[in-house]
Amino acid sequence: MSRNQLRRGAVRVGDGDDTGCPVLHVDMDAFYASVELRRRPDLAGQPVIVGGLGSRAVVLSASYPAREYGVHSAMPMLRARRLCPQAVVLEPDHAAYAEASAGVLAVFRTLTPLVEPIALDEAFLDVAGAERRLGRPARIGELIRARVYDEQGITCSVGVAATKFVAKLASAHAKPDGLLVVPRDQVVNYLHPLPVSALWGVGDKTEEALVRLGLRTIGDLAHVPVATLKRALGVAAGTHLAELAWGRDPRRVVAEEPDRSIGAEETFPSDVDDPRLLHRELLRLSERTAARLRAAGQVGRTVSIKVRFADFTTLTRSRTLPDPTDVAQEIYRIARILFDGLGLQRARIRLVGVRVEGLAGAAGAFRQLALAERAAGWREAERAVDAATRRFGAGAVRPAALVDPDP
Repeated sequence: MSRNQLRRGAVRVGDGDDTGCPVLHVDMDAFYASVELRRRPDLAGQPVIVGGLGSRAVVLSASYPAREYGVHSAMPMLRARRLCPQAVVLEPDHAAYAEASAGVLAVFRTLTPLVEPIALDEAFLDVAGAERRLGRPARIGELIRARVYDEQGITCSVGVAATKFVAKLASAHAKPDGLLVVPRDQVVNYLHPLPVSALWGVGDKTEEALVRLGLRTIGDLAHVPVATLKRALGVAAGTHLAELAWGRDPRRVVAEEPDRSIGAEETFPSDVDDPRLLHRELLRLSERTAARLRAAGQVGRTVSIKVRFADFTTLTRSRTLPDPTDVAQEIYRIARILFDGLGLQRARIRLVGVRVEGLAGAAGAFRQLALAERAAGWREAERAVDAATRRFGAGAVRPAALVDPDP
């Protein structure tokens, strides 16, 4: 798909006037599934689901052919497979998603410094300062879509509006692979026909309360006295929804703060009490965490673990290292020491997690380590594994302890 094809796919509201609409919300289309399809082009056009395989697993992402069967993210995997038994189910490769996300964010930051990621697959941008150099907001949005496709091989949808709230709604309505402008003078006309569930902060319970009041659309809510909404929903919620119903959202795009920690955790299909299986999972999570650190160009000094028992009681423990690391073997060594120090003795465990905190950029840290003549063998080996994973997919190379002994 060329840049011109991407631009022809753009969608508009009204005359598309983007004057005074500097806020963009960019949302990747079926992000995890799209990253998988990028390296598995043979699956193009097929229903693909990304998620765990256990009985408690949930769908992380579904390709658009899978969505036609009713599959969506956060759905229990068992239900998704019943809805679409012919789907190809792929286990998630979080390191690949982190790397793709970093590449997308790098595109955004070449256009404006005001980038506010809100997940791996979406971000707000304020492009007011870029208009003189790059053109109007809609043109910048089209440029983003083209560059993301050209450089990352995946598509995104862009909402262009005067506020964050409306821009996020617009990107959702532009999906997949589209761009939607909501002009300032058409915000009310755009919002008022939408269901109240489209408002930020309206979950199932709030929606039920609003429907009981006879309020089914945003327009219905907008014409109710604020005092009535405050009595029904509380002062904060009533005021908040009344403002949004008229498109008023004063929040600004705030540039990203650096990640404070990177980690991974796993909920077992059934509770586990075998120390060998728990050690193996800690190793798997340490591998995943280290790969995410390397993909983000980060190292960390504090390793922590989380253990959740069958009764949902949760313990955490941490230890700070003398030097920062992004090496799985070092992370696992500390994680196992922390876990064994709990002395659980066959306790039934529902979830374990590994996390690295106290992050810093990797480049300066490694220069320090080199001066201290620290061995870099494990780091070099794990970076070679990263390269193999990018080429051949998750699990292409793994520690022997993580190889399934069953044929």
